[in-house]
Amino acid sequence: MNIKFDNGTGLVPVIIQDYLNLKVLMLGYMNQEALDKTLLEKRVTFFSRSKNRLWTKGETSGNFLEMIDWKLDCDNDTILIKAKPLGPTCHNGTTTCFAEESDKGFLYELQQTISEKIDNNDENSYTNKIYKKGINKVAQKVGEEAVELVIEAKDNNDELFLNESADLLYHYLILLKAKGFTIEDVEKVLKSRSQ
Repeated sequence: MNIKFDNGTGLVPVIIQDYLNLKVLMLGYMNQEALDKTLLEKRVTFFSRSKNRLWTKGETSGNFLEMIDWKLDCDNDTILIKAKPLGPTCHNGTTTCFAEESDKGFLYELQQTISEKIDNNDENSYTNKIYKKGINKVAQKVGEEAVELVIEAKDNNDELFLNESADLLYHYLILLKAKGFTIEDVEKVLKSRSQ
């Protein structure tokens, strides 16, 4: 790849994005050495313009950014890194440096948690216990939650309705995992229908 580092500074801007919910976490700069170190260690390292040295995000806080994937933009002069943040990204203690705290994208994080509990065979996990009972039990649980949601939809208790909605969605994510699918697969179907 032919990255166009700035002729004067030798740097290229790097956008860090959460690999699960796609939130933009921060912007930093890399020189070739920082990029090489990031690719080798799979932990995001920048060139700090204020310190005039390489700086691995999290080296003092422990809030590292584990690199999952990276790509260049269409002009080869900006890098996008998808990363797994190990704690708050911003030094102010927020998730992003743009103070963007939102629940959008949380379903992807929940999907990942469900998958980890199942893949790691977490014996203390309700999720894993349901999953291990087999596809019929998981599907039955989704059906039960759907019926409970319909019943609450007919009443006027918003709290109960939202709780049953959450229960249905949670168990549906387990069912997707049991069938070997993800939210992204469902999104593709929905997207194809909207064209």
